[in-house]
Order: sequence, then structure tokens, then C-alpha cells
Amino acid sequence: MIETIVFDVGETITRDDRYWQSWADWLDVPRHTLSALVGAVVARGQDNAEALRLVRPGVDVAAEYRAREAAGQGEYLDESDLYDDVRPALSALRQLGVRVIVAGNQTSRAGELLRALDLPADLVVTSAEWGVAKPQPEFFERVLEVAQAAPDRTVYVGDHPANDIFPDKRAGLRVAHVRRGPLGHLWADDAKVVAAADWRIDGLGQLTSIVAD
Repeated sequence: MIETIVFDVGETITRDDRYWQSWADWLDVPRHTLSALVGAVVARGQDNAEALRLVRPGVDVAAEYRAREAAGQGEYLDESDLYDDVRPALSALRQLGVRVIVAGNQTSRAGELLRALDLPADLVVTSAEWGVAKPQPEFFERVLEVAQAAPDRTVYVGDHPANDIFPDKRAGLRVAHVRRGPLGHLWADDAKVVAAADWRIDGLGQLTSIVAD
């Protein structure tokens, strides 16, 4: 029986379009160039922030983030950044009695913005707020603390194999890999992902059937 479902953020419940477009504008490079480079580093298995270092070698990403915030061009999220199936799926899961949590590798500011959207979730929290990030085991220890359910009754939903599939399984959680975003599509049929994921889904609406079954 599934008691709790925990959702990743980027390219699971939110689109990353605005995020990368804003970085391209800030660094004064064509949006398509940065988007293509994000795809390239993802295919290499690198952190997608490496794309920023390719367009601006030696860039201090943290310093640039602070400069963007100071200039009023920092992180921003609104309803248009959510995938269309997020609210219906999360609402349906709660109606089924499932505890719904959103927990991903994001900044504290992103946590504030997500909570301001008033999602149908029991908890919204980010790695920066916890002080530990995926794929560290301590992140999933925190997940299980807030899940209030046994690992085998907790499902983590995400797109990133290295962050959302393999470490989750090592922590004993069940896993749903979503075919969404660059990583979700690129690794959807990878043999290791297929073997590790308990479910592979094309949208969050499929989770209600999984819970019912």
C-alpha cells in the first residue's frame, strides 16, 4: 500500500524553460545556444550548471545568482511554470488519502515561490532549506522523516536517474521515473533505469492508478 508520494521539482512538477531562458538573457547568449548546451551536458552525465560554465568559462555561478537577485532578475515561478497535470494529480492523490510532498534540489527562494503557489501538497521543501541535497543519502533520510511512512510505502517521483532513481532505491524507497524534460526522455529506456524504477510514467495522472492498484 502506498501511503506517501514525494515529488522532485524541476522537470517533474515545473518546466525549466523560464529558468534557462533567464540565465541565457543574463549571460547575454542566445537562448537556443544555452538550451542546446544544457542538453549536451545532460547527455554527458554532468550537472546541468556546467552549461553555464561552457558559455562563460570560469563563471562563479553562485556569485552570478546573487547578482541576478540584486538586480531584480532572480528566480521567479508562477502558475505558468507548472505542468498542466500537477494540480489535478496532486489533488486526486490527496483525495485517495495519500500524503503528498514536494522535495527537490532547489534554492530557499524556490521553496518560497513554490509554497506561494499553494499547491495541493502536505509539505513543500527544498534541499537548500534542509542543508543537504540529492543524491546524498542524508537527503533521503530527511525524505523518509517527513514521509511519515515506511520506505516501501513511499514513492519518489522524478526524472533524473542519478538523483531521483538510483539513490532512492538504495534508501529503500519505491521509484517512479517520469518521461519528462531532457533527462526524463534521454534515460527513459536505459536498461539500468528500467531495472531500478518500480514504474515508468508519461505523466503524473498515472500515479492515481498506481495507488489504486
